Amino acid sequence: MKKLIITLKLTSALILFPFVNSFAQVNYNLGIGLRGGGYENGLTLKYFKNSSTAFEGILGFRPGVFVFTGLFEKHSIAFSEPSLNWYYGLGGHVGGINSNQDYRRYSGDNYFYNNSSLLLGADAILGLEWAIPEIPFALSLDLHPRLELAKGPFLDIEPAISIRYTF
Repeated sequence: MKKLIITLKLTSALILFPFVNSFAQVNYNLGIGLRGGGYENGLTLKYFKNSSTAFEGILGFRPGVFVFTGLFEKHSIAFSEPSLNWYYGLGGHVGGINSNQDYRRYSGDNYFYNNSSLLLGADAILGLEWAIPEIPFALSLDLHPRLELAKGPFLDIEPAISIRYTF
């Protein structure tokens, strides 16, 4: 029930964000960095097509699992502060499970998969990013809900923090 309420809140936010009138003023075009999550860590690359539209790629790892996620994101100014941006987006993921490791679904149960397998699904993201004005770094905090289709279906939501060097 708790996950359903969180999912409904995220869905509502994704529906309402396009109607926000403020546009982002991003002070970088490309950011490369590290991402630490609730159960997955990895690399992140964000490229801005324009001041309010970005593409993000995330390469995540956890024991026995790797996942590549691609996201299309929209940005808008948060709290009337040009260096802070809300962002939301949609995308998908593909990955794999190593047959030498046990993979546990992080959706609340203890079911283990002990063979090699494909991961495939749909993703969303909702977060807040601070592009630090004086130095070439950006910090972000986000929620990353994923719908796993190949090994599911099941939904999980991962909170994460990222730090990127910006160009």
